[in-house]
Amino acid sequence: MRLTNKNAPARRLLLNRTAAAVLALTGGSTGYAYAQTESGAPAVSADNPNVVVVTARRREETLQDVPVSVTAFNAEQLSKQGIPDITGLALSLPNTTLKASRATNSTLTAFIRGVGQQDPLAGFEAGVGIYLDDIYLARPQGAVAEIYDVERIEVLRGPQGTLYGRNTIGGAVKYVTRKLGPRPDARVRVTLGSYDQREGVVTVSTPVSETVRIGGSFGKFVRDGFGTNLFNGQPNYDKDLTAARLSAEFTPTPELFIRLSGDATQDDSHPRNGHRLTVGRTSGAPVLENEYDTRANLNLALGKEQEVKAHGVAALVEYRMSDTLTLKSVTASRKDTSYAPIDFDALPVTDFHVPALYRNKQFSQELQATYTGARLQGVAGVYYIDANAFNIFDTILVTPLSPTVSFPSSTYTKGDIDTKAWAVFADASFDISDTLSFSLGGRYTVDERKATILRQAYAGANGTPELGNPGAVFIRTDTDFTNGELERKDKKFTPKVGLAYQMSDAHNLYASYARGFKGGGFDPRMNVVGGRVTQAIARAGYLPETIDSIELGLKSQYAGGRVLTNIALFDSDYKDVQIPGSIAIDTNGDGVDDSFAGVTTNAGKAKIRGIEIEASARLTESFSMSGMYSHINAEYTRFMTNQLVNGTVTPVNIADQRFFQNTPKNAANLRATWETPMAAMGNAGRISLSASGSYRDDMTQFEFKSPLDQEGYTLWDASILWTSANNKVRLGLHGKNLTDERYKTGGYFFPTLGMEGTLTAFYGNPRTVSATLEYRF
Repeated sequence: MRLTNKNAPARRLLLNRTAAAVLALTGGSTGYAYAQTESGAPAVSADNPNVVVVTARRREETLQDVPVSVTAFNAEQLSKQGIPDITGLALSLPNTTLKASRATNSTLTAFIRGVGQQDPLAGFEAGVGIYLDDIYLARPQGAVAEIYDVERIEVLRGPQGTLYGRNTIGGAVKYVTRKLGPRPDARVRVTLGSYDQREGVVTVSTPVSETVRIGGSFGKFVRDGFGTNLFNGQPNYDKDLTAARLSAEFTPTPELFIRLSGDATQDDSHPRNGHRLTVGRTSGAPVLENEYDTRANLNLALGKEQEVKAHGVAALVEYRMSDTLTLKSVTASRKDTSYAPIDFDALPVTDFHVPALYRNKQFSQELQATYTGARLQGVAGVYYIDANAFNIFDTILVTPLSPTVSFPSSTYTKGDIDTKAWAVFADASFDISDTLSFSLGGRYTVDERKATILRQAYAGANGTPELGNPGAVFIRTDTDFTNGELERKDKKFTPKVGLAYQMSDAHNLYASYARGFKGGGFDPRMNVVGGRVTQAIARAGYLPETIDSIELGLKSQYAGGRVLTNIALFDSDYKDVQIPGSIAIDTNGDGVDDSFAGVTTNAGKAKIRGIEIEASARLTESFSMSGMYSHINAEYTRFMTNQLVNGTVTPVNIADQRFFQNTPKNAANLRATWETPMAAMGNAGRISLSASGSYRDDMTQFEFKSPLDQEGYTLWDASILWTSANNKVRLGLHGKNLTDERYKTGGYFFPTLGMEGTLTAFYGNPRTVSATLEYRF
């Protein structure tokens, strides 16, 4: 919804009402410290911590003003809820799953409205885009970022392509960091909590001159394990993360703004090992009582303990040519390296181990032009990314040849994937009248991918030459595409069209259609010897996927802005769905599975329908409530596989046997907050009490049913905060998962592999309590 200058009084009224009521629709901060206009009415202001202003359409609009499915959390709300990292947002977001990937602490698995990607290997691009200040993060490693030094986090649902640099088919999560202020500023946050949690964040900034400002943040995040590795005594599910960010901002003229920034993180946590759900098939090792305990014995990958390093630099240049036209350039370079020892079997024996190395790098350049006129507003741009994703790993597996004889082997896998993509995009909206506006956008994308893939088998359980065992005995080469044979180019035009109707000052109705697109690629685990993949299929790779999504939404205010509701209905046709997976294979035809390989399926068709409701209400001056409910019906309608029917290999549609991963049918969240000044104690600040319950329905981990699927569960959280009268000091006590619910977030399912069989689960955080002190100098 946009109002023209002819309707400026109505626009001011709407914005003022929104400013006086808008809460993070799932967060519920109720401290109303408004900026004031000359008339004394509250106004939208960057200094107002309770008004969420988003840039979902590349210009500043309040949540209720933008005709897009977006939820935002500002820094005030994140602080009050004690949300530690991005995965903590998922409980409050409709149709959204955000979690640490299996066996990792900092690799992100993200799904929105049934669309996502849970395989972090090279060759697979995310279905949900993660952005740091307009910079697309091409890889999920290191994306489970601690929340610090942010102004807000925006989560957009549905295909994104006409407004953002990189096309993302499912949605986008956008970190927006704080710009440096005009005065010296210093802030400290210290947290102590369960499992010996110790965290500290220091943020400082200062102007150097009238045109130059510098600043930075440093954080250390440490916690003991939720469980113990009973084999070596090391903690399991611990945390040891260091993060830093530096920036310098220049304003040579009032029209020109330049920001140079750099960030770095290092994760030195111990390996996160899983919990076996079954007794060891050969050893009879029992199932452990504590879900966070393990017996895993793999500690090194390429001779190094687990380690994740990520860093990046960026340059932002904005030039305001006139009151209506602004040009922007965003240049960025990023790199990350992960050493990951993964013990699939989670037992003291060497039965199924995967020591791995991930190394990624990217360079991106985006140029934008933003126009904001009386009736016409829009953005146009070009985008380029050059990225490389590299991984090597050994699959160390002991195969039973008889009840008393076994054969240990190591399979070396190398995947080296280059991606070069460029795009042109534009999105414009036009006010047909004071109440009706029309938007139209389009994007043309070219994705080029080249891959080098090598799989070789060796005898013995000590690994392969590339991963530290020069004496390994070579057996055979299963896959060899090292001569540049793997190359594909995908091109696509994706349109977007929308209509917004301002029914009244308090009701904004919108409808939109958008097409999303994600290019094809190559699975680095594919095996052409006994792996169900022919040379021809391997060379072709897997196909692009597309989604056509229709959305109808209504954003409303009631009771003078004290009650807000956002409702969205969506209906999507999903085609050629990319489903990467790993299967056990028999490479020598002896009837015994002796390795695993990747099989990426392009499921033919799927239908996704759903509803999302977000609401908040300020019931009294002190008491408010907010909530969310989402329902999604995601079903495959065509999922072809080859099966042997009457002695003939025949394509069979098994759509009724396949399910959407990481997509609970129902999800809900309800939060109540009571906040009041401590007037009886001589204006000694204000106290805030809040409690929330979050429900998530049954969820499958794979495209098929397995023992790793999670039944529906509810998590209960509560917080109490005291904020000083001058807003410089805040004390908080936060309880998460107060009923100590144990819920699975991922796992490995290879029951036929190894001597012991693998059925290993990973779990969300148990009950934790933390106390936080924030001080602003």
